[in-house]
Amino acid sequence: MRVAQAAQPASDMSEGEVRKVDKENNKITLKHGEIKSLEMPGMTMVFQVKDAAMLDTVKVGDKVRFTAEKAGGSLVVTTIEMAR
Repeated sequence: MRVAQAAQPASDMSEGEVRKVDKENNKITLKHGEIKSLEMPGMTMVFQVKDAAMLDTVKVGDKVRFTAEKAGGSLVVTTIEMAR
């Protein structure tokens, strides 16, 4: 039996604004608020993305909600969606 992955709880997601989309290198630059799961204050920084297809869903200026984690020495966006 396959179990669908549950949606991220809203409390686990951080808010941000897309500043740059780099499809060649699978990276996104976000100006973000606090990322509680990483104990990181708000700032603007570059993240890797878990799935390159995520970059097709956003553009510069979009307000987004996302989750990120540390993986292999990098910070990686694991989910991203438009802010409501």
